[in-house]
Amino acid sequence: MVVGDRAVPLVVRVNPRARRVALKVDAAAGRVVLVIPHKRDEKAARRFLHSRTDWLHAALERLPPAIALTDGASVPLGGVPHTVRHCPDARRGVWLEDGEIRVSGQAEHLPRRLRDWLKGQARAAITARVAVHAEALGVTPGRITVKDTRSRWGSCAASGALSFSWRLVMAPDWVLDYVTAHEVAHLRELNHSPAFWRHVETLAPGLRGPARDWLRDHGAALHRVG
Repeated sequence: MVVGDRAVPLVVRVNPRARRVALKVDAAAGRVVLVIPHKRDEKAARRFLHSRTDWLHAALERLPPAIALTDGASVPLGGVPHTVRHCPDARRGVWLEDGEIRVSGQAEHLPRRLRDWLKGQARAAITARVAVHAEALGVTPGRITVKDTRSRWGSCAASGALSFSWRLVMAPDWVLDYVTAHEVAHLRELNHSPAFWRHVETLAPGLRGPARDWLRDHGAALHRVG
């Protein structure tokens, strides 16, 4: 669809659990998502969509700029911007030096190499913090996975398996620390009861509000990287 002077991908999703037509902007993909309860609602939903053009235009204008993983891009690591520097003649893979993330090899391989490296950094940082919090709480986590999730920064399954967004590695360390503490606390309380929040506060004192505020304000920008 066209909104203002830009072409924007439109995705129509049928969700029987939806009570009404819902319209949202997927910040990570830069697309518009129209959720409808039933396929028969699509025509009415599209009329609703076109009646909301002004709202969509404003929402798209507020999206953080997309950051391609290319030479010269600024990519945050631990909340600190780092310049991506392509070093084609080096034989070191990906490494940090002088405030830069340096990537060797051919230019066409840079995005994949950098993304894989960021995921590896995320796995190492998340696994380390989970271990610290699990020891403090006296629990044993299950498998830890790192994915490119959009709806949640972390989750805990009933089996004890933990899952996290690799993009947390780009957030400040204390934000990553809070998310890992939150999910480890679920190993004791698989709910959001007062007892659960007491565990979170023990593991990450004073971080609940600031971390959630930071992710609300800056999370979309992390999803626009790469």
